[in-house]
Amino acid sequence: MDAAAGVGDLVAMQHIVLSYIQAESILQARKAGREAVAVSLDLELTTAEVAIEPPGVRFLDGQSLAWEDVEAIRETPRSCFVIKDNKSHKIRVFSEATNRLYSLMPTAAAPTMLISGIPMHRIKGIDPHRDTLQKVKTIAPVVGRVLDTATGLGYTATEAAKTAKHVVTIELDPAALEVARLNPWSQALFENPRITQLIGDSFEEVHKFEDETFARIIHDPPAFSLAGELYSGEFYRQLFRVLRPRGRMFHYIGDLYSKSGHTVARGAARRLREAGFSRVVRRRKSFGLVAYK
Repeated sequence: MDAAAGVGDLVAMQHIVLSYIQAESILQARKAGREAVAVSLDLELTTAEVAIEPPGVRFLDGQSLAWEDVEAIRETPRSCFVIKDNKSHKIRVFSEATNRLYSLMPTAAAPTMLISGIPMHRIKGIDPHRDTLQKVKTIAPVVGRVLDTATGLGYTATEAAKTAKHVVTIELDPAALEVARLNPWSQALFENPRITQLIGDSFEEVHKFEDETFARIIHDPPAFSLAGELYSGEFYRQLFRVLRPRGRMFHYIGDLYSKSGHTVARGAARRLREAGFSRVVRRRKSFGLVAYK
């Protein structure tokens, strides 16, 4: 398998992406003596037939992958791989700006982003797609202009854009978007004209918006230990300022039943009320708070 350094060169075209799940299906077909098998080449969004040949597996685009590479993918359950020039490339990007490693981790459905090994979605008993649906549902109906304070893989922005008039989404690190471009589940982020992407620090970018710009806000920041300023009273005051009257905001916290989650949620709820929000409600199934203006 090739090193991750070449990942940035692979984002310009439609690509085959595999994980251990698809590799296992291909290897099982080989073991059964089959000549072809239907398998997903985009992390379970669709399926396509691939040919089982003595040297390796052959894809419809003419590329092939040696059996040793397929086996190596199967043995790497926390990574996704893009196929380029008959080689598998692990999807990971190191950011010199933040000194963090971003990578794509498969699940049974939508993959999640790992930042220095930490998943950015809930994956225990749920998948990232359903996790996103639960978050967005807390502020339904999702209408008007929506602010998404942390793009990541873009799941929140693309889901909100299905009903919102327009979505503005902010990403701190371009390296995260490099990973998103290789994620089949993120393609709508780059194709939907109702989504505007901004690169920058949400703490700074939110100051640039005019008062009462957004009808809904989805605030899904990294953990408090990684981005404490995004849990601060000053940031909450800015979010209150840019939210329209009768607007609402979902604020992801983490497991509200855990000791740390309970502590963070209690402090966040207090600061949200101090910032002007009239009501703050816990949404335990969504691991967050909903604040109303």
